This record gives sequence, C-alpha cells and structure tokens, in this order.
Amino acid sequence: MTAEDHDGLPMNKDGSDNESSLRQGVDEQYVVGRCGTGNSHLAQALGHLAARQGHDVLFTTQTHLLNSLRQAQAVGSFERRFQALVQVPLLIIDDFGLKPLRPPEDETFHDLVAERYERTATLLTSNLDFGEWGDAFPANKMLGAATLDRLRHGAYRLILDGESYRRLKPLSSPAPTPVAKGAKNSHS
Repeated sequence: MTAEDHDGLPMNKDGSDNESSLRQGVDEQYVVGRCGTGNSHLAQALGHLAARQGHDVLFTTQTHLLNSLRQAQAVGSFERRFQALVQVPLLIIDDFGLKPLRPPEDETFHDLVAERYERTATLLTSNLDFGEWGDAFPANKMLGAATLDRLRHGAYRLILDGESYRRLKPLSSPAPTPVAKGAKNSHS
C-alpha cells in the first residue's frame, strides 16, 4: 500500500491506518524535543491534517487547558467543559510539564487523561525528556505515575533532536546619536 491509500497518514503497529484509529480513539502520541526544535509546529501540522480529513481537533497548551477548566469551575460549567474535552476526537496539549501541575489541577489533568484513555486520541508536546515527566507532578508522585502510565501505554513517540530554529539575532553596537542643534549641555 502507498501513503496515498491512507491519505498521507502512516500505518499503525497493527496494520490499520491512522484515520480509522483516530476514529476509534486509541492512539496516544508524543512529540518531545528541546525548546525551538519544532514540537509545537509538528503537532499543529498533525492536527491540521486530521482536521482536513474531517476530524474535530482542539489544540491548546497545558496552561490554557487548565485555566479554562478552572474558569469553568468558577462559573458552574465545569462538567460541560470537561465532557467536551473528553469527547474531542483529537486533543493536542502543547507544552506538557512546562509548569508543574499542582493540586487540584494535577487531579483534573489525571481525570481528563483517564476519561480519554483508549477512547480518544491525545497528542502531547513537551520539552522534558520522558524520564523527567514525573517532575510535572511534584505534589503527588503516585497520581503522576498513574497518569503517565495511561499516557505512555501504546503511545507513538517522536523525539526531535537538534538545534533550536529560533536563532538569536546578533547584537549590533548602537550608532552614536547626534546631539540636536541648539541643545544645551546640562553639565555647563
């Protein structure tokens, strides 16, 4: 079979195509790499591809996701917002572990992962190495282990290695600023 037979998506481990497994919601995917290596860009591209194939996709950062749930809690719409996140066919969570998960957000994140587990597809990006993911749960290591176990089970991992695409611009020495005509020297 060619890539065209599967709308450009690679085959899964079991020989099925990604479109059917996205529909079944059983694939977890991770894009991990140092800052600036294209984690978010690649995740957005995969989300765009899924959307072009007719799948609902939500791209959000870990911080924005948890803030939106906290705001929903404050106005009494937590359950509705939570269920919407559970049901989206592809949820892309960018910058996992960039900020540590503290109570009660660590529990909320775990509950979301547990509800989505083997039902809908989740894609995470992170600048942390896999061995550091437990550090995202500093207050409750057991909860972190349970969450990560679900996230890692059967997951496809893509590790980006290389230099950052974000290059620093060289510093240039500032040109001397001419003194305006008629300006008085304040030291005289």
